[in-house]
Amino acid sequence: MEISVELKAIREVASELLVVSLFEGATSLEGAAGVVDKALGGAIGELLKAGDITGKADQTAVLYTRGAIPAKRVLIVGLGEQNKLSADGVRRAAASAAKAARKLRVTRYHSMVHGSGIGGLDPAEAAQAIVEGTILGGYSFTQHKSDLTDALPALEAVTLVQADASTVTAVKQGASMGEVIAEAVCFVRDLVNQPSNFLTPTMLAEAAEEMAGELGLRCEVLEESDMAELGMGALLGVAQGAEEPAKFIILEYNGASADTAPYIVVGKGITFDSGGISLKPSEGMEAMKEDMAGAATALGTLRAVAALKLPVRVIGLMPATENLPSGRAYKPGDVVKSLSGLTIEVISTDAEGRLILADALAYAQRYQPKAVVDLATLTGACVVALGHVTTGLMSNNPDLVRAIVSASAASGEKVWELPLYDEYAEQIKSDVADVKNTGGRPAGTITAGLFLSKFAKGYPWAHLDIAGTAFSDADKGYLVKGATGWGVRLLVQWLCSVS
Repeated sequence: MEISVELKAIREVASELLVVSLFEGATSLEGAAGVVDKALGGAIGELLKAGDITGKADQTAVLYTRGAIPAKRVLIVGLGEQNKLSADGVRRAAASAAKAARKLRVTRYHSMVHGSGIGGLDPAEAAQAIVEGTILGGYSFTQHKSDLTDALPALEAVTLVQADASTVTAVKQGASMGEVIAEAVCFVRDLVNQPSNFLTPTMLAEAAEEMAGELGLRCEVLEESDMAELGMGALLGVAQGAEEPAKFIILEYNGASADTAPYIVVGKGITFDSGGISLKPSEGMEAMKEDMAGAATALGTLRAVAALKLPVRVIGLMPATENLPSGRAYKPGDVVKSLSGLTIEVISTDAEGRLILADALAYAQRYQPKAVVDLATLTGACVVALGHVTTGLMSNNPDLVRAIVSASAASGEKVWELPLYDEYAEQIKSDVADVKNTGGRPAGTITAGLFLSKFAKGYPWAHLDIAGTAFSDADKGYLVKGATGWGVRLLVQWLCSVS
């Protein structure tokens, strides 16, 4: 999508569609909406007075200008209550506008910078939010559809209109950043939406190598023989039931000197999860193609960081395998030896994500990192606890928690910290090994986090359980049905704050 910024009075814009906004409960029209309303002879005010539009979030209405202004149509979008306006509210309004434009089969349009001016948001922040919301709300995945006759057209170009010359530079900067981040999120969505026969561990590694070539990143892919030599018995244990070979993907971005301690993002890359011998129910199993969302987010984060040229060193670690039952598959009761040296009793082969992450977290130690954050669609228990709105956060470092919570507030990607109290560790004590891979149903998300903490030694670490937030079952604001790309915006915000 082409994103641009234009310095012009809003009423002078020639466009197929011009987007303006208003607040819920507004009794008079101000700003760009007021200017356009006056030019249209009070037409927006009439809609407002009649109750046809109230300014409620996600609400839209269309007016045809009949030559009163150069724009052919005006789309009014609601921002919600003014005293509750945030960048995320602007992001959501922009997504509503993008969806409405596509339904009108408009592919190129202009928009005011919602939230700046009388909205009180910083112009760069508002512009970034608009571009993110537009790109994310306009996303669709149609690669495997053969008939697109009835498909809505893709958006081709959006221009932000700013009348104040003093803020144009800030608007351009915000729009540029929003475009990079949103495109990285869509890159993640494309990966996660792929069927598992179109995204095997090998194909995921190839995607990482292609991206590295485009952006000048260093990429290394460890084969199963390399993992065996290193002693990655936990990852190889999960992989042994699959015909597809496992891969361990390492991506490195050096925006600082090569000897600088890096920040590391670890992503779970189970490209299909059947549950293994502890087989999942067949109903809904098709969604288990999404079990590599953590790895995809790690890739997307590196993509955005490199495109933004942040002055920081970032490494992505992505263990990737399928989890399938076969005559060679690992079994409940087996004991595997991890890279860290700790032995693990396998209680459930469907608790495989923490096993492959255990070896990745141990591998991270060799970099002596400043901090490590892992993302994983790890536990159904997190969905029970937090639903599909909030990601579970666990950590061994209060400063890192504060930094992630701050990035969460700025990015709009919500997190909630769960405790890692020592008492929960009793549930994962093993009679035959150093630890077992599941502690049963009670506090399932917490005991999974405690398991991971045993392998995250010597550095600040945080775990994000994205089981409930990596996939959406319906269109909601700037989310569309399917993969969400959750985590890229939060992690880029965090890495911006430390760079």
